Amino acid sequence: MDTPTSRRPESLTAGPGTGTAGVTVRAARNGSSGSLVEAEERTRDKVRAAVLEHGPISAAELGRLLGYTPAAVRRHLDQLERNGVIEVKRMAKPGAGAGRPARRYVISSQGQQHWGDDYLDIARTALHDLAELGGEEAVAAFAERRFAGMEERYAPLISAAGPTVEEKATALVEALNQDGFVANANVLRIHPVSKKPLPPQLAAVQLCQGHCPIQNLAAEFPVFCDKETEVFERLLGVDVRRLSTLANGGHVCTTHIPTGRNHQQERP
Repeated sequence: MDTPTSRRPESLTAGPGTGTAGVTVRAARNGSSGSLVEAEERTRDKVRAAVLEHGPISAAELGRLLGYTPAAVRRHLDQLERNGVIEVKRMAKPGAGAGRPARRYVISSQGQQHWGDDYLDIARTALHDLAELGGEEAVAAFAERRFAGMEERYAPLISAAGPTVEEKATALVEALNQDGFVANANVLRIHPVSKKPLPPQLAAVQLCQGHCPIQNLAAEFPVFCDKETEVFERLLGVDVRRLSTLANGGHVCTTHIPTGRNHQQERP
């Protein structure tokens, strides 16, 4: 029979995961686990940001863009999709013919909210009241005043960028990114179906904006999109065409900017 002095207390018994050494091991493991979780979250944030900026985009394209393996990218895409942050669009590649449309990822409406919205519900109520008191003209005037500051700030930057529309469009993208619109521009010189060079007069730039801080407001009052388009026209000096907007359900705001007829199409 063991006596109190001959039985070693369990709290002092050496063994895996016990005692001072065990505490140290557990702490190290917990610290390592925390670091891995943080690294996963950082990677997932990069994937989400890339989808926001470049979507619609495939998993393979994301892997090449970010330098991750396809398996790693798909793991994060699946998690983001489960969380409602991104969604899948089935899109056929131009010129690919018949077949199953490819999976392309875009940011969802919920995902847009991760990047912040700079307005409150009170703005919607105030605009409805303004429309009742002053009509649509009063709302249009308010929207025009909102974008006047943007035009004033952007004008010297775009004027200094160079004489061509393409140079001005590049400067506009940079200015929009400074304001958090997550913009990019693609120069269109190849026909999307025939893959042949476009005639010089049909060359264009497609300006895409992945974030709109007043998206929900503009969905009810599309005049905000109209006034922003007018600002782009004045800044670039050409007539532009809005192909899609986030407010109207598009995955990005897309503006078609003709560049091939700089001298014929310039606005006064």
